[in-house]
Amino acid sequence: MKNLNSENPQDAKFHIISDGSCDLPPQLTEQKNITVVPFYVSFDDEHYQKEIEEMDIREFYERMVREPGVYPKSSMPSTQDYIDAFLPVIQKGIPIICICITTKFSGSMQSAINAKNMLLDEHPDAQITVIDATVNTVLQGLYVLEAVRLRDHGTEYGEAVRLLEEIKSSGRIFFTVGDMEYLQHGGRIGKVAGIAGSVLKLKPIITLMQGEIFPSGIARSRKKSMEKTIALITEYLDQQSEPADHFSLAVGFGYDYEEAVSYRDMVLNVLNEKYGLQELPIYQIGATIGVHTGPYPLGLGIIRKSGD
Repeated sequence: MKNLNSENPQDAKFHIISDGSCDLPPQLTEQKNITVVPFYVSFDDEHYQKEIEEMDIREFYERMVREPGVYPKSSMPSTQDYIDAFLPVIQKGIPIICICITTKFSGSMQSAINAKNMLLDEHPDAQITVIDATVNTVLQGLYVLEAVRLRDHGTEYGEAVRLLEEIKSSGRIFFTVGDMEYLQHGGRIGKVAGIAGSVLKLKPIITLMQGEIFPSGIARSRKKSMEKTIALITEYLDQQSEPADHFSLAVGFGYDYEEAVSYRDMVLNVLNEKYGLQELPIYQIGATIGVHTGPYPLGLGIIRKSGD
């Protein structure tokens, strides 16, 4: 976890903490002064290691590719993990906004709430707000970066919480995976859909919104599935009453960075022509979600920007 010595209690309106599902690069979380509480990952269901801190994400994906048929598992941060993250901040008198993965995927938020309640017994004046992001992975990362933007613009604590709660329902992920094997094994889709997809070699297109995943079609090739995710995001933007620059977007990928760059260029070609979009960051999907998607997830996250 990061060192808070650089944060001036007189200047900071609040400090931002997120669980490891946010999938922001460590260099970025350090730069933006975000504390990340990692998930744990295991390949043998016995020895669990902290994501990033003890198991590098590249190493995680390389092992999945080397060992097909082995299904790693993830485990949520403990209450003590959150206590260790919260305590140095509240001892400095700084309010906390803690953003957690959708509760429909993990009990991480409950660990954070337990930690908050235990600390309030000894520090009744501490201000800790725990938010259910209702999203995960790179979309959660975009949501966390909106919290950063509010903090850096000097938004007051209560107003920042209100604005973050206001925008989260706009979050969407439109993505595809290499096949349905890992989703089926992890219970994220029905067995019938998984078997059909495996036999027919179909590529699923999936939408995540408000904490749950929904089928959004199938494709017979990887390229077609990529094109479908682009169609979904343009359809979403066309339905909005606001211009595209009122939204924050990112590409998420797993193992294959070169494919992600090619995909990003495909997306930008379309979104630049339609909406004038100039830039699109690429973030690697971490082990927390990778255990369910397999090594080849690829897609787009989008969320409305907060006011300030």
